[in-house]
Amino acid sequence: MLKRRDLLKFGLGATVGAGLSAPILAWGRPPSPADHILPPDHPLAAEHAAEIIAQPVAPSAPVAAAMTEFRQVALHNLHTGESLKAVYWEKGDYVPDALQAVNKVLRDHRSGEVHDIDRGLLDLLDTLAGKVETQRPFQVISGYRSPTSNAKLRAASKGKQVAEHSLHTKGEAMDIRVEGCNLVHLQKAALSMGKGGVGYYPVSNFVHVDTGRVRQWKGA
Repeated sequence: MLKRRDLLKFGLGATVGAGLSAPILAWGRPPSPADHILPPDHPLAAEHAAEIIAQPVAPSAPVAAAMTEFRQVALHNLHTGESLKAVYWEKGDYVPDALQAVNKVLRDHRSGEVHDIDRGLLDLLDTLAGKVETQRPFQVISGYRSPTSNAKLRAASKGKQVAEHSLHTKGEAMDIRVEGCNLVHLQKAALSMGKGGVGYYPVSNFVHVDTGRVRQWKGA
């Protein structure tokens, strides 16, 4: 006998719960009045059984899509030389081991401090990779920055290039570029998503992306 979890897997939970007698062979289509089981001696029993068996048995499109959908990120930290390509989200949830690996690669390379990276930032990068149609990794100029490192960088730039309360210190920002991808193209692709902040730094050769409020600016 099928257990309730098996019925739910094949989309029969609502049917059984409602007390309907839809036959198991009708999983691939919505129940109809013809689905009620006929007695063996009924004149139309044979015809009815043939009709049921002929119905295709296949999962609905949303179920099939959910089983194959995933999100991934490819990173290359220019300061440490470390690279990572990982599926960080699949089957409707984030993958803990992949998230930990991302946190390590994007750590503060000055102090070695590791911090949780905003999952929304990874989702942003996954979408951005699709926008620029690249399989190459994002080259990371800056990922997480500890408050101490951020303060030193701010002092060195005399407050012009580094925000006092930078989202880098929260794991919510990255400075990136992609080998072979024009920086303007990368910037425009990031802006087209309408999410977070996008900073364009043509001299330093990177684009800043974050999960803060929607805004844009140009730096050096």
